[in-house]
Amino acid sequence: MFKTIVKEMTWAGRPLRLETGRMARQADGAVIVQYGETVVLATAVAARGAKPGQDFFPLTVNYQEKAFAAGKIPGGFFKREGRPSEKETLTSRLIDRPIRPLFPGNFKNETQVVITVLAHDGENDPDIVALVGASAALTISGIPFFGPIGAARVGYRDGEFLLNPVLETTKESELDLVVAGTRDAVMMVESEAHELPEETMLQAVMFGQRGFQPVIDLIIDLAQAAAKEPWHLETTDDAEPYARMKARFESPLRAAYAEPQKQTRQDKVAAVRKEAMVAFVEDATDPDHVLAVAGRFKKLEKAIVRGAILDGEPRIDGRDLKSVRPIEAEVGVLPRVHGSALFTRGETQALAVATLGTGQDEQMIDALDGDRREHFLLHYNFPPYSVGETGRMGTPGRREVGHGKLAWRATRPLLPAKDKFPYTIRVVAEVTESNGSSSMATVCGSSLSLMDAGVPLKAPCAGIAMGLIKEGDRYAVLSD
Repeated sequence: MFKTIVKEMTWAGRPLRLETGRMARQADGAVIVQYGETVVLATAVAARGAKPGQDFFPLTVNYQEKAFAAGKIPGGFFKREGRPSEKETLTSRLIDRPIRPLFPGNFKNETQVVITVLAHDGENDPDIVALVGASAALTISGIPFFGPIGAARVGYRDGEFLLNPVLETTKESELDLVVAGTRDAVMMVESEAHELPEETMLQAVMFGQRGFQPVIDLIIDLAQAAAKEPWHLETTDDAEPYARMKARFESPLRAAYAEPQKQTRQDKVAAVRKEAMVAFVEDATDPDHVLAVAGRFKKLEKAIVRGAILDGEPRIDGRDLKSVRPIEAEVGVLPRVHGSALFTRGETQALAVATLGTGQDEQMIDALDGDRREHFLLHYNFPPYSVGETGRMGTPGRREVGHGKLAWRATRPLLPAKDKFPYTIRVVAEVTESNGSSSMATVCGSSLSLMDAGVPLKAPCAGIAMGLIKEGDRYAVLSD
């Protein structure tokens, strides 16, 4: 009944096994990955066509942990898994980031990657196994995907790098870094470090990139034996209509982007966009035609902004590549609260408020690898008014959970030891304005609010966002 194909190897001292053909056979791609005794099922499915007028790539990654994987029964009244945990949300984002750029730009079919943890041995974190599974499932599915990718966790202890350390070792490590990428490029890095020097961090990334190369080879071996026929993806040549749009609207669009103020600039760009759509849309009832015209305008925007930076011209707000926007920081901005700070960088602003509590306020976490209590909490909120829009309010979305964890990772190593400062600490960051880098404003504001609350940090922590623009051999690194 089953036509199973298995590929195996030893990776970082533990067996890694890829299997397809036994479970989830109606999915476009399905792979069971076992590392040690941690097992995940990864599946990939895509719609056979894009919805009319689809102007973005609707990729969804769902990572889910089943309580039975660790021999547990879920708590609560209903005794079944409910809304995603923080770990599930963060791992979904961890998988999404390195795979999303590897789909063709003109592929707009709804795509879903689902990874389910079926067994957990308490030693090997399922996140790396899930990343490997997602890569393998997409690679054999036939869905357009410029993979495979590999992934690895890197630890650092006693001056030595560790490849895929077990969970207990990770807790004692000075570094917890996850790196994912292709054979010759790094796609994603996420880490928490204890004040390690820059050189060590760079070496860790390269160590991890070398470490996952055998995984890429194993996925390729599996694909050679089990991959489905690649999908045919139609391409269209829009060079001539794009040239006409460029000839007519490049000059007014450049003038609009010369405006340094965000809201005013957006209004001017929107006016040019509206004029271009009126000029070039021949059939407003055809959503694909409207989408094609909008895509050409977006392409022109991209060429203007990126081209100017690569040519050494100032950014759209007038700064050079290394300049940071004007900064203003205030502490003690709210009465009654334990600690507060308002951090403003250009048109990005975060209000951070710190609160101290007792051990009874600690968060209880029920995880596959055991129950634990967390005494440091950092919550990031991004209301729609921060960008001058209306929108949904309510429970935090994936982005808010992810940005909060990013700031948490940056701040946590600088907190005093729990036996010397036995308080539960909660920081809430309300983003009140945003023009990029709100997560780093949260890092800066959190340090200020904690110091205002009297928390004896080992050192203050600050951060800026970095960007890279690359066209062929030309590139530019952007600060803030």
